[in-house]
Amino acid sequence: MKTISQRPLWHQTLLAGFTLIELLVVIAIIAIL
Repeated sequence: MKTISQRPLWHQTLLAGFTLIELLVVIAIIAIL
């Protein structure tokens, strides 16, 4: 049960991580421009 409950949390953290990385990339591109 614990592993099943942890899986969605991992998905949420991964999605949040990807969004943060995308924001950092966009900010870096804007800074370069």
